[in-house]
Amino acid sequence: MDKGLLVVISGPSGAGKGTIYQQVIERTGMKRSVSVTTRKPRPGEVEGVSYYFRTEEEYQQMIAAGEFLETAEVYNNYYGTPKAPVFENLERGYDVLFEVDVHGAKSIKKKYVDAITIFVMTPDFEVLEERLKGRGTETESSLKTRLGAAKRELGKYEMFDYIVFNESIDQAVKDVLDIINAEKRKVKNNLSVITALLGNNQQ
Repeated sequence: MDKGLLVVISGPSGAGKGTIYQQVIERTGMKRSVSVTTRKPRPGEVEGVSYYFRTEEEYQQMIAAGEFLETAEVYNNYYGTPKAPVFENLERGYDVLFEVDVHGAKSIKKKYVDAITIFVMTPDFEVLEERLKGRGTETESSLKTRLGAAKRELGKYEMFDYIVFNESIDQAVKDVLDIINAEKRKVKNNLSVITALLGNNQQ
């Protein structure tokens, strides 16, 4: 591989993207993207491993300097992915995996056009509703809100390269791994190896 792959997993709440993300990391050893946040560290969290912890003033300075691939405000705290460590890993040939919302996926694709974007969805909205209900944390109002958000997110399908329908978590993980493996074997991602082989053949 000439460079590492930047792979983005996105999708609505309840579709299973977090579980898929974790299993793909465990099976492949892909690099996690470490986010910057303005919230306070929780017990056991380590600077540079869990998050990069910054003050809101420092965070705003990073935004102004264009240092983020994507950034968002969640419950009065900011979260964002710094470009520098991600690009460094890619240049060194490491693959980097993201789990972000649709807004974050769009931002990453805009700033890194070679990003591979995968949308994770349940086979239908009835399954998504059952999974959200199964959490036992949703009110009728929040359930309606999440289902509405899921439909709007699915409506942005054209910005994604692939879609994986998560009917079975094992099959969904396999589908994502198959996508990554296919991308790694594209000619454009192996030009240095091909050129070296042709050079050796000519000697």
